[in-house]
Amino acid sequence: MKTLVTGANGFTGSHLVKALLQRGDRVVVLVRQTSDLSRLADCEVQYVYGDVGDRQALTAAMQGVDTVFHLAAYVELGIVDAARMETVNVDGTRAVLGAARAAKVAKLVYCSTIGIYGNTQGTVIDETFQRTQQGFSSAYDVTKYKAQQLVDQAAAEGFDVVSVMPSGIFGVDDPHFGPVVQTFLKGKLKVWAGGDRITGIVHVDDLVNAMLLAAEKAPRGAHYIISAGELTTRDMFAQLSQASGVAAPTELPEPLVRAIGNLLEPIGRLFNWQPPISRERVHYLYDRCVRVDSAKARRELGWQPRSVESVLRELVSG
Repeated sequence: MKTLVTGANGFTGSHLVKALLQRGDRVVVLVRQTSDLSRLADCEVQYVYGDVGDRQALTAAMQGVDTVFHLAAYVELGIVDAARMETVNVDGTRAVLGAARAAKVAKLVYCSTIGIYGNTQGTVIDETFQRTQQGFSSAYDVTKYKAQQLVDQAAAEGFDVVSVMPSGIFGVDDPHFGPVVQTFLKGKLKVWAGGDRITGIVHVDDLVNAMLLAAEKAPRGAHYIISAGELTTRDMFAQLSQASGVAAPTELPEPLVRAIGNLLEPIGRLFNWQPPISRERVHYLYDRCVRVDSAKARRELGWQPRSVESVLRELVSG
């Protein structure tokens, strides 16, 4: 089997590449000339260099490829380059779909996000949920929603593409929450915000397994929510504290966090700096709640993720 992975040098992409190599696939990776390839240092893969929207590079990368895993994305909240995010997440997905169809690739697995469903206001939803939120919470949500529409349109036109919608992706080498956990384990994380915020959690390797199962078993156009479970940020730190013996951080009052976000936002825009708290991040902490049920993936794909508790224990043990 010959596979192509976009976004291969990222957190999830590198785990996917290693899983594909372990099962014996020949793996092609599309990366930029400026990409940090340290996560792929020990991987025997074929490199094709180009942006995700580069049709010439995509055409070269897809020669003889059976399955494409499209993971490349610009993922960020807060102060972002919205135009670049549109180019990567929407135009890039359009280019990948076009090149894959032209190359007659047998199947494409698209890594989406539960964010496409919008704010469910705390209601637990499944793949049948129809988005009700007016507007969008972030540029990321907008672009991933538009990209998902392109994927669904391609499926409706007969292309064999399936989508997985992961919740929060965790692992010891997670570049997002991982540094927070390391700071906590060193006893240096004294305060936190949004203790009531509910977060869905999936281990990166369980997400990879879901994508492999989707490539093998999922029918054209199918959507699969990928989440092992959920818990509040307060409960998350309580479990991390119990497993490590490190005291949980103190929760900052919501009015103070909102005030800090309002203060740091214009400073960040002025100096092209990503502050730890901004208006958009405050919105995600207190005003937006997406809750999901992954029963379909378990039922149809036979997906069996590790528990949320074991994911958190692994973060502590390293």
